[in-house]
Amino acid sequence: MGNREDLLRGAKQCLVERGWSNTTVRDIAASAGVSHAAIGYHFGSRERLLVEALVEELDELDARMAPDGQSAAAADRWRTLIESFTSDKALWLSQLEAIVAAQRNDELRTRLAEGQRRARGEMGGSIPLAILIGLMVQSLIDPDNAPSAGQAIAEMRELTNESTKSRS
Repeated sequence: MGNREDLLRGAKQCLVERGWSNTTVRDIAASAGVSHAAIGYHFGSRERLLVEALVEELDELDARMAPDGQSAAAADRWRTLIESFTSDKALWLSQLEAIVAAQRNDELRTRLAEGQRRARGEMGGSIPLAILIGLMVQSLIDPDNAPSAGQAIAEMRELTNESTKSRS
């Protein structure tokens, strides 16, 4: 593995262990076993490296959700995503920190927007994505009282059934 790959690996580790805002250039360089200068040489800045690391980490999470490119049933995909709020909590926290940081970083905002557009397509629209983000926030803030995957799926089915009934 070269310095660039080592830096990405180190940045991913730091995102999980320290989060977006607490990860420093020193942390990344130490984790990667390279000099600080390597970050500037390969990525230009800490922010660009963290953007790349976060996007790769989220892509890897997405790949784990549907292994081998298989499309899971909608309920199974929702269940896996909701359960990942616990199993991959540190990554979701880093993503939330990145969303806040994106308000002052055009490149980060652009990359997160690309991911959001892709997620809307995969989730079936903006409302399912909004529900998912709301469930994530509930899980991160109040994990003991956040709905389980089964509860959330049951509530969404109930809403869907009520919506269907009101149209007829």
